[in-house]
Parts: sequence; C-alpha cells; structure tokens
Amino acid sequence: MAEDKEAKHGGHKNGRRGGISGGSFFTWFMVIALLGVWTSVAIVWFDLVDYEEVLAKAKDFRYNLSEVLQGKLGVYDADGDGDFDVDDAKVLLGLKERSTSEKTFPPEEAKPPAELEEQAPEGAEVQNAEDEVKEQIQSLLQESVHTEYDPQLEAEGPAGERQPEVEDFLTVTDGDDRFEAMESGAVHEETEDSYHMEEMASQDHPNDVEEMMHEQERSDPSETARDIDEPQQGAEEATHQDYAEPVYEHSENEGIEISDNTIEDSSIISEEINVPSVEEQQDTPPVKKKKPKLLNKFDKTIKAELDAAERLRKRGKIEEAMNAFEELVRKYPQSPRARYGKAQCEDDLAEKRRSNEVLRRAIETYQEAASLPDAPTDLVKLSLKRRSERQQFLGHMRGSLLTLQRLVQLFPGDTTLKNDLGVGYLLMGDNDSAKKVYEEVLNVTPNDGFAKVHYGFILKAQNKIAESIPYLKEGIESGDPGTDDGRFYFHLGDAMQRVGNKEAYKWYELGHQRGHFASVWQRSLYNVNGLKAQPWWTPRETGYTELVKSLERNWKLIRDEGLMVMDKAKGLFLPEDENLREKGDWSQFTLWQQGRKNENACKGAPKTCALLEKFSETTGCRRGQIKYSIMHPGTHVWPHTGPTNCRLRMHLGLVIPKEGCKIRCANETRAWEEGKVLIFDDSFEHEVWQDASSFRLIFIVDVWHPELTPQQRRSLPAI
Repeated sequence: MAEDKEAKHGGHKNGRRGGISGGSFFTWFMVIALLGVWTSVAIVWFDLVDYEEVLAKAKDFRYNLSEVLQGKLGVYDADGDGDFDVDDAKVLLGLKERSTSEKTFPPEEAKPPAELEEQAPEGAEVQNAEDEVKEQIQSLLQESVHTEYDPQLEAEGPAGERQPEVEDFLTVTDGDDRFEAMESGAVHEETEDSYHMEEMASQDHPNDVEEMMHEQERSDPSETARDIDEPQQGAEEATHQDYAEPVYEHSENEGIEISDNTIEDSSIISEEINVPSVEEQQDTPPVKKKKPKLLNKFDKTIKAELDAAERLRKRGKIEEAMNAFEELVRKYPQSPRARYGKAQCEDDLAEKRRSNEVLRRAIETYQEAASLPDAPTDLVKLSLKRRSERQQFLGHMRGSLLTLQRLVQLFPGDTTLKNDLGVGYLLMGDNDSAKKVYEEVLNVTPNDGFAKVHYGFILKAQNKIAESIPYLKEGIESGDPGTDDGRFYFHLGDAMQRVGNKEAYKWYELGHQRGHFASVWQRSLYNVNGLKAQPWWTPRETGYTELVKSLERNWKLIRDEGLMVMDKAKGLFLPEDENLREKGDWSQFTLWQQGRKNENACKGAPKTCALLEKFSETTGCRRGQIKYSIMHPGTHVWPHTGPTNCRLRMHLGLVIPKEGCKIRCANETRAWEEGKVLIFDDSFEHEVWQDASSFRLIFIVDVWHPELTPQQRRSLPAI
C-alpha cells in the first residue's frame, strides 16, 4: 500500500525517485513545439520583422564588405573571417572559444575601404571595382534632389500643403525669392492655356541616372514652395498625385452658360480606352538605368576622399559634408566630382535652411562643375539639368531656358532634354518655339508620349481643337512618364466636348479613377480635400445669409450702377478672353479680383462697393472675383469648370429676359430671376446659353467655401 502511495506521488516501486516519465516528456515536447509554432505565427502576423524591408534593403543597397565592417554586422565578426556566420554566433554565445588569431574591430576602428582593398586578393579587384561603381550609383539614386519646397494646385500637394500656383512661376524676372513670403496681393490672371511651372516639374526621363524627387520630398510640407510663414494646417491639397508634376491652369472665368441637353449622371464607364493602369505601370519592370560615370581619371585617384564626403551627405550630415567637399575643392580645384558634391550640399542646405542665397550659390556651383576641363559627360548633364530645375524654382525662367538650350547643344541626340526645352519655352509663354521643339522630337521619335501631350496642348491653345485630340489621346495612352497628368485629361475631354465627341466623359471618368478629378462633374485642379461638394447650394447651407439678403435688398441699386457704367464707359466691360465661348458676345466689369479692390472700377459703382465692404467672405476671397457680367443674344459658353473647390459663386439677377437664358451646373438646369441669388459651386461642370432677344446682366459674387477655416483662408494662395 505504501508502495502504491509512493508511486502515485511520482516514486518507483523500488524506492528510488525517477526522472520525467515517457508521457511527461512527450507533453513537454509538444508544449515547446507549439510555443515555437505560435512564436513564428506571431512574428508574421504582427509584423515583428519586416522581411520585405530587409530583402529590399539587401537588394537595393548591396552592402559590400567594407560597409559591413564599418558599423554593420562586422562588429560581431568574432572569428576574423570578414563576415558574421554560425561560428561567430557560437563564439558570442560562449559555445566556442575565440581563436587567438582572431581580431575584431569596434565600430570606430573598423578598417577603411582602402585597407580592405589592399588585403583583397587580386582576383577580387574587378569585383571590388564593380562594387565601387554600384556604391557610386546608389549614392546618386538616393540623393535628396528636390524640385519644390512645397506646392499644391492643379496638383495640390500632400495633405495639408499646397503646391505653388502656376502664375507664381510665370514671372520672367530673375529676382524672385521662392523661399521668401509671396506678396499676398499679387494678382494673377488665370488663362486656360497658361503653362504652370511648379506643377510642371521636369519630365521623368527613363534615361536619367538620378531620381529628381524622392517620396519624402513629395510628402514633406516643409519642402515645398509656398509662403514660408504659411501655417501648415489646412493648406491645399491636390485631387491627384502629390508630386509636383506639370499642370496647366484651365479657364476660371465665370461660367454662366449652359445647355438644355442635360447629361445623365456620371455612371460612364471608360471602356475601350487603352491607357495602362497604375497597377500595370507599377508591374512593368523598370528600365535599367545606365550607370553614371562621374569620375574622371584624376578623381579616381582621390575616390576614397570623395566617397567619405559623399557618405556624410547621404547620411544627412549636410554641414559636415559641405565642409568636407569645400576642403576637397580647395585641395583639388580641378576636380569636377568635388565641385559637383559641393553644389549638391549647397542645394541640400538651401532646402534645410530655406535660403535663396544658398540656393543661388548651388546654381552657380553646378555651373562651375559642368564647366571644368575633363568633366565627365554624365556629370555635365546632371549638373546642368539640376541647375535648370533650381533656376525654375527661383522663377529664373530665362536663365533656365539658356541652361536647357546649352544642354540640347551638348547632347543633341537626347530627346528627353529637348522635351525639357519645350517645357522651358512654355513656361516663358513662347508656345511657337515650344511647338517647333516638339515637332522636331516627333519627327525623330513619333511615339514619344511626352512630346505628344504637350504638342496637343499647344494645338488646343491655338484653338486647333480637332487637331489636338489625337495627340492628347495617343500621348496619354502611351503611358510614358509625365503623361498621366490631370491637365491632359482635362484638355482632351474639353476638346472632345467642343467637337461633339461623347467619349469626353469616358476620359473624365478615367481621370477621376486615376485621382486627377474629384468626380466626373467636379474637375477643378486646385483643391482642398474634404470640403463639402455639391453643384447647387442654398443661402442657409452656405451660412452667408446676411450677404444674400443684402444683395437681394439692394439689387436695384447694384443694377443701376452697372447700367450707368455700361452707358458711360463701355470700355470698362472687357470681353471674356479665355476661349470659353462657342459664339456670341460676353463681357465683364470687375470690382474685386483675388481679394484686391479695383479702386478705379469702384469709382463707377461706389455704392455697390461700399455695400460689399461689410462682407469679408467675398471681398477677402483671394480665389474669386466680384464683377458685373453682360451677355448678349446668341451667346453659348462651352461646358467648363472653375479652377478650385475653395469658393462658391453667387449670381444676382439684374436684367433678365423672360425667356432664353439658362445655366446648367452638373445635370441640373436653372434660370435667373431679377433680384434673386443663385448659388453654385463652379468647380462642377457648368454651361450657359443666352438665346433671348435682349441682353442679360447679372452680378457675380464669389465667396470662400464655408468649410474653410480662417487659417486656410489666410494661407491659401490667390487664384
């Protein structure tokens, strides 16, 4: 009995205690196995280890032996064989003794690349040379090369920020300071056919050896060109991709014209449009970029010093890198690579400090690097391309154009440089020269999509509507870099509408699917995300009921002053000049433009101006206008959209014929009434007809979108 009792408590019948029974051993084995399995599941499920990132880094950076020993796994090289392997792990875990011949280097004593090269066997010299070239290329491909310090608009930038307005860059004077606060009162006329620079950003060339912008630069609000004092919160965002890609500013003039043939809701499918999807473009294997050769014979002899300075720059130690490259330039003034590195450091430092002065120095140093004797061809090209981009950023359009012209002279066979030159002419407003450039490109490379979309844009600006369509269409369908841009979808659809091609809405739908437009109907390009969007509004919905009441109470006073201006000074009513009319006569008399009062105009309508002074939501709306609009019989205004979703437009009827005048916004058509206010969002497609027997006079009052914060209203740039 005692023996049975003992056995129950884990003893043996022979009186001695035993180890774990067979059943217990199996139980513990299963517990440990399950723990291992669940640990593995947890690692994968909770992403404790980002294997894709590890593999990507291993693939992209290709760490060579010298990098490993300089602060990476080489720190744990316990057996001196130059890598970290199982034997090293055993030594570190105490399972193996360290060999007396082994020698380890703490991070700060890791052997420099030069020493490693000396120890490398002769057979590895070629491999080492290839590794050095790869490291050099990687250094270029990872450079922080940025084209803007903040933007928005036709491509408003990342959340909370806006990209610079196109008009900001149409200035040709070489004195703009892009890092300094922009003059808040600057008045820029929007035209349908103007070419915006910051949006423009250089074409993404397949043959470029540098990426001109990396993701961080596109998403960091501090890196874009805007008022440096502008608060980040509530700034503008683009309805399409962040990047500062080329964007045209389309017509923004009043759209009080419409057509009876209201279009059914936008459930239009973009069938039969053979444009590569974003996914397809991403799945396409990247074109292998040619390795840049940035070292001449002399620079190869000081490669170790150049590499050391470049590593500092890549690691973000800009000031230290600057000092290192300046010392190299002092020691080796004939070194193009040292001079180029100094220019890059100045470029980076300009962005960090938001300094125009430093950026000007960088522009000059890029020129010096390209002008040195024996400068490698690739270095010359990179230096001058970057110089041109930074000149454009500062608004130095003439200087940028000269740099681009020099590039084309040096590399006449490079069509991507010619495409850039065409853009340079567009930024100067020289469409004729740009047209010649793109004709040359298309003669040599007929399928160049970038040249096609720009050539189509120029044709449309020249009112060659039908002729522009195939170029815009084929250019977008090519899927070439720089062609998937909201402007091109906008102008292609607009051209198709004007020739009666119903396929226009398929392209608008595709543009919406690609993120260029908020919807098929709402196709503005300067947008703030998240604002309430609907074609028609009531006074109560806007919150501007007092303004509406004041306009309607005083409509006769406003009408009489408008009629007096018409009678006494017809020259003050200026014809609509944005190519929005299919036919007819349509003129306007402007009292406020972009938040600025026209003092001379208000002398003709003093009581109206005094009445409006009380309402800052309209007089302070820097993205709108206050104006009289007269339209004569027989006028039709094409379907079009305004440039921004940041405003609403009020129409006060002053002289309205009983029949024949109507306005469509999206798929709803309405008519004006004398003394009554209509409110609509002109970022939605709208159209107007005047088929009466006498003129129609209305008063247009733009107001800020009611959901914009006071901070946004202060910070958003004028349109």
